[in-house]
Amino acid sequence: MLPRITGTSVVGRSLQRGLVMSISPTQRMLAEGAGFWRLNATLPLMRAVDIIERKRDGHELGSEEIEFLVTGYVGGQVPDYQMAAFCMAVVWQGMTSAETETLTRAMIASGETVSLDGIGRPTVDKHSTGGVGDKTTLVVAPLAASMGVAVPKLSGRGLGHTGGTLDKLESIPGMRIDLSLAELVRCCREVGMAVASPTADVVPADRKIYALRDATATVRSLPLIVSSIMSKKLAVETEAIVLDVKVGEGAFFTTLDQARAFANAAIALGERFGRRVRCVLTAMDRPLGRTVGNLLEVEEAIATLRGDGPPDFVALCTEVAAQMVLAAQPASDVDALRRNATEKLKDGGALAVFERWVLAQGGDLSAVVDGRVAYASRQLEVVAKRSGHVSRVHALAVGHLAMELGAGRETKESDVDHTAGIVFDVQVGDRVEAGQRIAVLHTNRDGDAAIWADALRDTVELSAEPVLVAHPVIAVIGGAETN
Repeated sequence: MLPRITGTSVVGRSLQRGLVMSISPTQRMLAEGAGFWRLNATLPLMRAVDIIERKRDGHELGSEEIEFLVTGYVGGQVPDYQMAAFCMAVVWQGMTSAETETLTRAMIASGETVSLDGIGRPTVDKHSTGGVGDKTTLVVAPLAASMGVAVPKLSGRGLGHTGGTLDKLESIPGMRIDLSLAELVRCCREVGMAVASPTADVVPADRKIYALRDATATVRSLPLIVSSIMSKKLAVETEAIVLDVKVGEGAFFTTLDQARAFANAAIALGERFGRRVRCVLTAMDRPLGRTVGNLLEVEEAIATLRGDGPPDFVALCTEVAAQMVLAAQPASDVDALRRNATEKLKDGGALAVFERWVLAQGGDLSAVVDGRVAYASRQLEVVAKRSGHVSRVHALAVGHLAMELGAGRETKESDVDHTAGIVFDVQVGDRVEAGQRIAVLHTNRDGDAAIWADALRDTVELSAEPVLVAHPVIAVIGGAETN
């Protein structure tokens, strides 16, 4: 009887160390039966369990080991439970910058990349880490495009209390978000921007691994977060990337230290790929703007592009757009870019790009502008019970309430009511009188209006004294603007 090859046998140990490059057919059969296989004929046989064990024990993995796991998982040779164990090992032990780079490259290599040859302009992508009322892409993409750069963007859907750009776009009748990669590039060439859902061929490894991480409590790991976000950004071959990194109770990163760590890691990773990356750290301790909910946020974005947006949202959009152009054209004067962004919101230049973009992707913008879209059947006014100055609006609680009204999804499979949400009459810094309306709740759900109204009032803190309103941009990291 032939001996079984295991990780502790002589042959097994040699295979793990890469010492056996040629084995007999019988040994090969036994090795595969013990979980060994190889990426290609030039590499040694490996086992996922041995790689997991090395990471669990704090060892730095080689590029071949990481590529083996990612390729094997996408190809079905590495099962869910082993990839989950690997992700948990990373949560506990972390990854070096070299390991993170290899993981990112392996995920990108699992699918297609998007070539932007022939666009005719400097190219820049923008990503937000997610928040409450974050409709920024709807304004900054056309704004940056009106300033001379091209913005090709693959976006995602909302989950939990954070909104998704694709959900907002789908509240525009006829709007297509399922563009092919060729259509994405063509729209970007003709209009200056395009926003679409990722095709199944772009970074499929991340889609599969993230779903597993979400189900196994392994999302919160800096190298896994960085590789997940950056793999999708780097698969679209823009010259530059700007990350809007939200910070606060309503964001994924609740502390400034967490946000800075992510920003620094993302910038370093981008540099390894030859890309210019800038990170704008922005406040998410309060909702952004006055609206939360898909259709409602689209309307606010249009108002902002017409020069009538909330001050905090306008300030954020002009800064992010300026940083996008600066990243794409590093020799630019950032103060001049800020002024240019402000002017494009006032003179209609950004709105014109927005209108051409929506039309190019099949959307009927006039239905939204003229009020021909269906709105929520219930619109519930909420009034203040006492007077004071708005000192805080709790973003996380607002996000949860909006989700309860139907604006968000509990799971990836949940439906979203595009008309549900919240419109605030007041923001931080405003004076409120008892009996004054402070918000309107939009919903199609049956529920106790009084309970929802009390929940909304609980999100708004009032103080006797006036409060200072902090600028939504906390810091810019990357290049000369680092602070």
